[in-house]
Amino acid sequence: MTEITPKTKINDLLKAYPELENYLMRLNPKYKKLKNPILRRTVAKIATLTQVAKIGGYDTLELVNLLRKEVGQPPLEAAGGEESEEVQEAPLWLQNEPKEIVDAGKLLEEEKNPLAEVSGILKSLQSGEIVLIKSDFLPSPLIDTFKEQGHEVYAQETENGEFLTYIRKR
Repeated sequence: MTEITPKTKINDLLKAYPELENYLMRLNPKYKKLKNPILRRTVAKIATLTQVAKIGGYDTLELVNLLRKEVGQPPLEAAGGEESEEVQEAPLWLQNEPKEIVDAGKLLEEEKNPLAEVSGILKSLQSGEIVLIKSDFLPSPLIDTFKEQGHEVYAQETENGEFLTYIRKR
Protein backbone atom coordinates (compact mmCIF):
# COMPACT_ATOMS: atom_id res chain seq x y z
CA MET A 1 0.00 0.00 0.00
CA THR A 2 1.39 3.39 -1.03
CA GLU A 3 1.09 6.02 1.69
CA ILE A 4 -0.34 9.30 0.41
CA THR A 5 1.71 12.32 1.55
CA PRO A 6 2.30 15.88 0.29
CA LYS A 7 5.41 14.61 -1.53
CA THR A 8 3.54 11.85 -3.40
CA LYS A 9 3.81 12.37 -7.15
CA ILE A 10 0.47 12.43 -8.98
CA ASN A 11 1.66 9.74 -11.40
CA ASP A 12 2.56 7.40 -8.52
CA LEU A 13 -0.74 8.16 -6.79
CA LEU A 14 -2.80 7.27 -9.85
CA LYS A 15 -0.79 4.10 -10.51
CA ALA A 16 -1.39 2.90 -6.94
CA TYR A 17 -5.00 4.15 -6.77
CA PRO A 18 -6.45 4.52 -10.30
CA GLU A 19 -9.92 5.12 -8.80
CA LEU A 20 -8.68 8.48 -7.45
CA GLU A 21 -8.51 9.96 -10.97
CA ASN A 22 -12.31 10.35 -11.17
CA TYR A 23 -12.45 11.46 -7.55
CA LEU A 24 -9.96 14.26 -8.25
CA MET A 25 -11.94 15.37 -11.29
CA ARG A 26 -15.08 15.59 -9.17
CA LEU A 27 -13.19 17.65 -6.57
CA ASN A 28 -12.13 20.33 -9.04
CA PRO A 29 -12.70 20.85 -12.78
CA LYS A 30 -9.04 21.91 -13.17
CA TYR A 31 -8.04 18.32 -12.43
CA LYS A 32 -9.75 17.18 -15.65
CA LYS A 33 -6.45 18.04 -17.31
CA LEU A 34 -5.19 14.74 -15.89
CA LYS A 35 -6.92 13.11 -18.86
CA ASN A 36 -4.49 14.88 -21.21
CA PRO A 37 -1.95 12.27 -22.37
CA ILE A 38 0.86 14.86 -22.65
CA LEU A 39 0.36 15.99 -19.05
CA ARG A 40 0.19 12.38 -17.89
CA ARG A 41 3.48 11.49 -19.58
CA THR A 42 5.32 14.62 -18.46
CA VAL A 43 4.06 16.86 -15.67
CA ALA A 44 2.31 14.06 -13.75
CA LYS A 45 5.70 12.40 -13.23
CA ILE A 46 7.15 15.45 -11.45
CA ALA A 47 4.07 17.06 -9.86
CA THR A 48 3.67 16.39 -6.14
CA LEU A 49 0.37 16.61 -4.27
CA THR A 50 1.64 19.90 -2.80
CA GLN A 51 1.79 21.30 -6.34
CA VAL A 52 -1.51 19.69 -7.35
CA ALA A 53 -3.16 21.27 -4.31
CA LYS A 54 -1.97 24.73 -5.43
CA ILE A 55 -3.36 24.14 -8.93
CA GLY A 56 -6.79 23.35 -7.47
CA GLY A 57 -6.70 26.08 -4.83
CA TYR A 58 -6.56 23.60 -1.94
CA ASP A 59 -4.51 23.63 1.23
CA THR A 60 -2.00 20.78 0.80
CA LEU A 61 -3.00 18.94 3.96
CA GLU A 62 -6.70 19.28 3.08
CA LEU A 63 -6.22 17.66 -0.34
CA VAL A 64 -3.92 14.94 1.01
CA ASN A 65 -6.42 14.05 3.73
CA LEU A 66 -9.35 13.98 1.28
CA LEU A 67 -7.40 11.48 -0.83
CA ARG A 68 -6.29 9.46 2.21
CA LYS A 69 -9.89 9.24 3.44
CA GLU A 70 -11.04 8.05 0.01
CA VAL A 71 -8.63 5.07 0.14
CA GLY A 72 -9.05 4.32 3.86
CA GLN A 73 -5.84 5.87 5.22
CA PRO A 74 -5.95 7.83 8.50
CA PRO A 75 -5.59 11.62 8.19
CA LEU A 76 -2.21 13.31 8.55
CA GLU A 77 -1.78 15.92 11.27
CA ALA A 78 -0.48 19.38 10.44
CA ALA A 79 3.24 19.72 11.02
CA GLY A 80 3.90 22.49 13.53
CA GLY A 81 6.49 24.30 11.44
CA GLU A 82 4.58 24.38 8.17
CA GLU A 83 5.47 27.55 6.35
CA SER A 84 2.71 29.73 5.04
CA GLU A 85 2.76 31.02 1.51
CA GLU A 86 3.91 34.59 1.57
CA VAL A 87 2.51 37.07 -0.89
CA GLN A 88 5.26 37.81 -3.35
CA GLU A 89 5.68 41.37 -4.58
CA ALA A 90 6.05 41.86 -8.30
CA PRO A 91 9.77 42.07 -9.15
CA LEU A 92 11.17 45.13 -10.92
CA TRP A 93 12.19 43.03 -13.93
CA LEU A 94 8.48 42.66 -14.81
CA GLN A 95 8.70 46.15 -16.28
CA ASN A 96 10.45 44.55 -19.27
CA GLU A 97 8.30 43.12 -22.06
CA PRO A 98 8.31 39.33 -22.49
CA LYS A 99 10.27 38.15 -25.55
CA GLU A 100 7.87 35.21 -25.97
CA ILE A 101 4.30 34.53 -24.85
CA VAL A 102 3.16 30.92 -24.53
CA ASP A 103 -0.46 29.77 -24.25
CA ALA A 104 -0.25 26.57 -22.18
CA GLY A 105 -3.86 25.59 -22.89
CA LYS A 106 -3.31 25.82 -26.65
CA LEU A 107 -0.13 23.74 -26.39
CA LEU A 108 -1.97 21.04 -24.48
CA GLU A 109 -4.79 21.02 -27.05
CA GLU A 110 -2.13 20.50 -29.73
CA GLU A 111 -0.71 17.66 -27.58
CA LYS A 112 2.54 19.54 -27.04
CA ASN A 113 4.48 19.54 -23.78
CA PRO A 114 4.50 23.05 -22.20
CA LEU A 115 7.60 22.24 -20.13
CA ALA A 116 9.58 21.18 -23.21
CA GLU A 117 8.29 24.10 -25.29
CA VAL A 118 9.17 26.74 -22.68
CA SER A 119 12.54 25.08 -22.00
CA GLY A 120 13.34 25.32 -25.71
CA ILE A 121 12.36 28.99 -25.79
CA LEU A 122 14.49 29.74 -22.72
CA LYS A 123 17.52 28.19 -24.42
CA SER A 124 17.18 30.66 -27.30
CA LEU A 125 16.89 33.73 -25.05
CA GLN A 126 19.61 35.96 -23.67
CA SER A 127 20.18 36.19 -19.92
CA GLY A 128 17.57 38.51 -18.37
CA GLU A 129 14.97 38.01 -21.11
CA ILE A 130 11.46 36.91 -20.15
CA VAL A 131 8.95 34.25 -21.25
CA LEU A 132 5.29 34.65 -20.26
CA ILE A 133 3.13 31.54 -19.83
CA LYS A 134 -0.63 32.09 -19.89
CA SER A 135 -2.76 29.31 -18.40
CA ASP A 136 -6.09 28.65 -16.70
CA PHE A 137 -4.35 27.03 -13.71
CA LEU A 138 -1.26 27.75 -11.62
CA PRO A 139 1.48 25.67 -13.31
CA SER A 140 3.23 24.80 -10.03
CA PRO A 141 5.34 21.91 -11.39
CA LEU A 142 6.71 24.14 -14.18
CA ILE A 143 7.35 26.98 -11.73
CA ASP A 144 9.29 24.69 -9.40
CA THR A 145 11.27 23.17 -12.29
CA PHE A 146 12.33 26.56 -13.67
CA LYS A 147 13.25 27.84 -10.18
CA GLU A 148 15.38 24.71 -9.65
CA GLN A 149 17.15 25.54 -12.93
CA GLY A 150 18.06 28.95 -11.49
CA HIS A 151 15.59 31.11 -13.39
CA GLU A 152 13.57 33.82 -11.67
CA VAL A 153 9.83 33.12 -11.67
CA TYR A 154 6.84 35.25 -10.77
CA ALA A 155 3.20 34.13 -11.10
CA GLN A 156 -0.04 36.03 -10.59
CA GLU A 157 -3.72 35.36 -11.05
CA THR A 158 -5.72 37.92 -13.02
CA GLU A 159 -9.21 39.09 -12.11
CA ASN A 160 -10.70 36.75 -14.74
CA GLY A 161 -8.97 33.67 -13.24
CA GLU A 162 -6.16 33.42 -15.79
CA PHE A 163 -2.65 32.79 -14.50
CA LEU A 164 0.32 34.71 -15.84
CA THR A 165 3.68 33.09 -15.10
CA TYR A 166 6.80 35.08 -15.96
CA ILE A 167 10.15 33.33 -16.25
CA ARG A 168 13.30 35.43 -16.45
CA LYS A 169 16.28 33.57 -17.86
CA ARG A 170 19.29 33.48 -15.58
